[in-house]
Amino acid sequence: MRYLLLTLTSVLCLSGCISKPEGIEPVRDFELEKYLGEWFEVARLPHSFEEGLSQVTATYSRREDGGINVINRGLDANSGKWNEANGKAYFVEDVQTGFLKVSFFGPFYASYLVVALDDEYNYAMVSGPDREYLWILSRTPELNETVFDSLVNQAKAWGYDTSRLIYVEQR
Repeated sequence: MRYLLLTLTSVLCLSGCISKPEGIEPVRDFELEKYLGEWFEVARLPHSFEEGLSQVTATYSRREDGGINVINRGLDANSGKWNEANGKAYFVEDVQTGFLKVSFFGPFYASYLVVALDDEYNYAMVSGPDREYLWILSRTPELNETVFDSLVNQAKAWGYDTSRLIYVEQR
């Protein structure tokens, strides 16, 4: 009975993490091959797992099992050392929809929704399972101010608290 309760609780917790914020939809006509490679984190909402990190990048590559390798890397200002997290991601709906589940810790997955993306895949905005998670990414360390402001305004219109955005130093 105890095992069953633990299993049920785990399933409920895990299924709750693979969700979309209400009213937020991932991009359609997503092309994984264009998305693969290195992205620079331009801005993010604060979270303990990225606290104090600068020069943050995310690198995506194909896995042999059809999934995606994820390598997140950032410089810890306090220690002067690089932190790296290796994960894996899989599509939740279909390969043409920017809705993935990502895991950095064994069987535990969280939502990864590409909610904005330009045609050339030069910039992207990514959400997690709720409005507490948001990242603005670029193929270059800096993003055009007009494009950046447009993404922030879109996020604000969708209900994200953009006043809390951390602007990531990419020197």
